[in-house]
Amino acid sequence: MIYKTRGEKAFDIFNILFMAVLIVIFIYPFMDVFSLSFASPKSASELKIRFFPEFPLQFSAYSEIATNRHLLTAFGNTLFRTIVGATLTMLTTFCGAFVLAKRTLPFRKTITSVILFTMFFSGGLIPQFVMNQKLGLYDTVLLMIIINCVSVWNLMIARTYMSSAIPGELYEAAVIDGSDHFTYFFRIILPLSGTIIAVLCIYYGVARWNDYFTALVYIRDRSKLPLQTILRELIASAKASSSTDALMSFFGDGKTISDAIRRAEVVKYCCIVISTVPVIALYMFMQKYFVKGVTIGSLKG
Repeated sequence: MIYKTRGEKAFDIFNILFMAVLIVIFIYPFMDVFSLSFASPKSASELKIRFFPEFPLQFSAYSEIATNRHLLTAFGNTLFRTIVGATLTMLTTFCGAFVLAKRTLPFRKTITSVILFTMFFSGGLIPQFVMNQKLGLYDTVLLMIIINCVSVWNLMIARTYMSSAIPGELYEAAVIDGSDHFTYFFRIILPLSGTIIAVLCIYYGVARWNDYFTALVYIRDRSKLPLQTILRELIASAKASSSTDALMSFFGDGKTISDAIRRAEVVKYCCIVISTVPVIALYMFMQKYFVKGVTIGSLKG
């Protein structure tokens, strides 16, 4: 049995109280949004803060999403972009990390320095926009998948993991057994990198899922917009009553613009819940791998 001093006990009590306060601060806004998603359009438009839903529960917002083809299409676009984009990004990142982790790579430090330079300095949004437009990627689904395909920070994390956690002798043993680079990468490196794969899946998946700005800049066809960009339009339009184009495009079957604003208000909260729950679930299910992977990847290599 471990005995603690009075100071250690006081410190533990302080930590518990402090974390309890943080939990309330973090959970309260989400519970308010969750409660409002089950409210009626008239009740949701009132400026009231709720911690628990009001009974009887109203499922009009969820029914609206289930029947609104614009929102369903936007949700499908987000899901497709997240799965395909994150998969491509993971493959690209690990291929680059595998090469940079090899100490026999010629000019290894120079190549790493050039890659790190792009993490601190970039051409900016306008050159990137012009380049994508010249390449014919403007207003295309392909752009939403390949843009920001590699994060230099995550690339360095994966490279550090491979350098520190996977012995170099494995490569020599694999070469003796007749393996080439591709066999060694897919049959040895990837199976041994489960923890860091889980970490980068969370990083890339959440970034892709929450990204609204890319579509805001590059996409003009409304059928290609992701859910987050649609949600941003709903929030902005609900706050500025003069900006009603987005509201009428989604809820134009209402009798008046006031009805559309009320419907958009409650649908807004429902969209926030739907777009937040998958991210929370992802963190909960992969928490063990996330903590272990970040710890190992932080070692200097």
